[in-house]
Amino acid sequence: MREISLDTETTGISPRDGHRIIEIGALELKHHLPTGRKLHLYINPEREIDDGAVAVHGITSDFLADKPVFADIVDEFLAFVGDDPMIIHNASFDMGFINAELKRLDRPVLPMVQSIDTLMMARKKFPGAQANLDALCRRFEIDNSHRNLHGALVDADLLAAVYIELLGGRQPGLSLESNSQSQAGDQGAPNSIDPDPSFHLDAKPIRPIRVHAPTAEELKAHAKFLEELKNPIWQNDA
Repeated sequence: MREISLDTETTGISPRDGHRIIEIGALELKHHLPTGRKLHLYINPEREIDDGAVAVHGITSDFLADKPVFADIVDEFLAFVGDDPMIIHNASFDMGFINAELKRLDRPVLPMVQSIDTLMMARKKFPGAQANLDALCRRFEIDNSHRNLHGALVDADLLAAVYIELLGGRQPGLSLESNSQSQAGDQGAPNSIDPDPSFHLDAKPIRPIRVHAPTAEELKAHAKFLEELKNPIWQNDA
């Protein structure tokens, strides 16, 4: 299963006002684990960047002056994403900008169903709590100390870690305690079967063996019950 953790930085807050994408960061996940493949692009937006946006991401027009325009990187971007799900925090924002760029080039837009919105996931999982990326990093104890400013690749990396936690962690559904795992590790290979029948992960005592043989009284009562049956089928001729 291939997924793409993705983030963008822009010149402003709305593509309807002519704002453009200036940075794309994307990381490849397979089976919810990073593969090491990534895409990081800076893009010349061919317009000025709002001061408020510069305060968020620190990217200036001078820095982007010699970078390629979106038309020059669109094929590289689409090839990296493919048809696989894109994990995005506040997907409507990034997808709105991506599709505005594609429309500008008369390219088919990407469907919203191709995106997985971690903002919606977080709000559903933790109703009423802060759901921005920094708050989720604090909640899941993910180190984001290197995130002084917003950056597409840094945010995509943090988002991938947050996404894994929103799904339930690296091993969703696994409830064995760490001390039980360490016990298994001390006694041999993690998947080996312990030969000691008294070993239990919950350390509960072994129950004594139950005796299921009938007593003399039970046998007598059963024989009396059989005598009272009229024409039992086991006495009929085959």
